[in-house]
Amino acid sequence: MAKRTTYRPQKKLTFIDIIKGNFLNRDEVKIHYKYFLLLFILMMAMIYSNHLVNKKIKIVNALKEETEEYKSRNAYAQSKLIKVKMESELGKEVAEDSLMTLENHPHKLLIKLDSTDAKAK
Repeated sequence: MAKRTTYRPQKKLTFIDIIKGNFLNRDEVKIHYKYFLLLFILMMAMIYSNHLVNKKIKIVNALKEETEEYKSRNAYAQSKLIKVKMESELGKEVAEDSLMTLENHPHKLLIKLDSTDAKAK
């Protein structure tokens, strides 16, 4: 014997029924529960993948900042290295010319201009 399905008119779905979750007890949902379950799983997978992407973006931004820091450190170290190389080259050239650094600083000579003004008068 074949099972007979009778058409029962369903009451109209309201907003309060959706909020309470009463729409899940309707016959249409019971028939197509596999599709609703598939949609739910796909939505959860999308949310999780978006969460993972946001984590990766944060990591990439942190690595970019770290890279910029290392680049600036490298530029500073290279400039110091160039200065040291220039000083050593200059030191070699000075040594070849047999020039040495002074132990005592030179004295400053002051010339008074008053002595020349007295002769003019």
